Amino acid sequence: MVRDYQDMRVSQLFHYFWQEMRDGLKALPAWERGFHIFWLLGPFILLIERSPADAWLSILAFSFVVRSVVKKEGWWLRFFWVRAGFAFWGVCLVSSILSHHPTYSLGEAAAWFRFPLFAFATAFWLARDRRLLYAMLVSTALGLIFMCGILTAEILIEGQKGGRLTWPYGDLVPGNYVAKVGLPVFSIMVALAVSVRGRIAAISGVIALVTMVISVMTGERINFLIRACGGMLAGLVWKPKWRRYLWLVAVEVLAVVVVFSAMPDMASRYTDQFVKGATQVEHSSHLQSLNGAWQFGKEFSAFGIGTGNYRLVSFEALKDVPNTEAQNHPHNYYLQMLVENGVIGLVVGVIFLGSIIWITFKHGLKNRDNVVAATAWVIPFGLFWPIATTGDFFGQWNNIFMWSAVALSLGFTGSAFKAEEAEDRSV
Repeated sequence: MVRDYQDMRVSQLFHYFWQEMRDGLKALPAWERGFHIFWLLGPFILLIERSPADAWLSILAFSFVVRSVVKKEGWWLRFFWVRAGFAFWGVCLVSSILSHHPTYSLGEAAAWFRFPLFAFATAFWLARDRRLLYAMLVSTALGLIFMCGILTAEILIEGQKGGRLTWPYGDLVPGNYVAKVGLPVFSIMVALAVSVRGRIAAISGVIALVTMVISVMTGERINFLIRACGGMLAGLVWKPKWRRYLWLVAVEVLAVVVVFSAMPDMASRYTDQFVKGATQVEHSSHLQSLNGAWQFGKEFSAFGIGTGNYRLVSFEALKDVPNTEAQNHPHNYYLQMLVENGVIGLVVGVIFLGSIIWITFKHGLKNRDNVVAATAWVIPFGLFWPIATTGDFFGQWNNIFMWSAVALSLGFTGSAFKAEEAEDRSV
């Protein structure tokens, strides 16, 4: 049944989703309820540290494999994006075997596949019930709000450290959580704020604004751009009211300007330092990292130097090469695929990531009336943007944040919306 949430009180809305979640869990076999509850707790587990977060993701990924084998369910293997994922993994394994460090590289390639497996688990198991999919969105929204509260406390108690924030991890990565884990709900909130009326629109706009300010304060420039561009794009793709859209953009820009005016060092980090780092090789660690990777990639080998091997060879190989900087990874997903997995790996990797964007976009077109489905493709589109500087494509922490969001966007393509459509037709 189609419901209008626009004028509901927040307490009424949470009560509704709580009841929906309980009904969804009750409909599951008893042995599966624990897995789904564990999945719904993910946004809070991700606030702890990388080891608990990795355990959460890995347990669910491999439980899906065991479940599929036990129940003899292989129907999910027929989807093109799934097959493309297996094909890319196969190239990674071959690249590792042919490399000069096969043992290490094979371990990196084998371990990386837990992230696509988690996406498969979300799309074809955990998020198949619309009620539980929406419950995960609520859980993610609460996790995002909680993270913003933690970072606000850090600003008030300790302040920034070199223009960056570190709580609750002790590392310079909280902006990763805000930008990537929170991107699905942020996109939905922006779309609602510029499209619907009533309390939900107002609350969505306020929360989106607050999280944008916190994203600026983390000092993570690329993650801020992911959120800013992703939010503006999401606002455009779902029934925007243009005057409200322009007002929201203006208010968010004004908020950033106010922050920059109060904190000139922060403003410099996002303006002249950013421009210098993006245009002047001699002053840019990022450009020197990209150039260093290109020294390997320009040879255009078929299978590259092996998955994860860049960190083992770059420091020695680049020590006398001008305008390069050795790093653990090249800081760009596609350049890393070219270097570590060769031309074949790059082509197959682009097909894999492109198929994820396409499947979410296609389902969004089919479900234009649903803000969740219509904005889902913005998540992989933003996270896989080719010219951005990025974390390690095969690393742990970056992938936990990124694939939790990508998996949720793929959950929007499953049977949840088919069930919703059937429910609507029955009314």
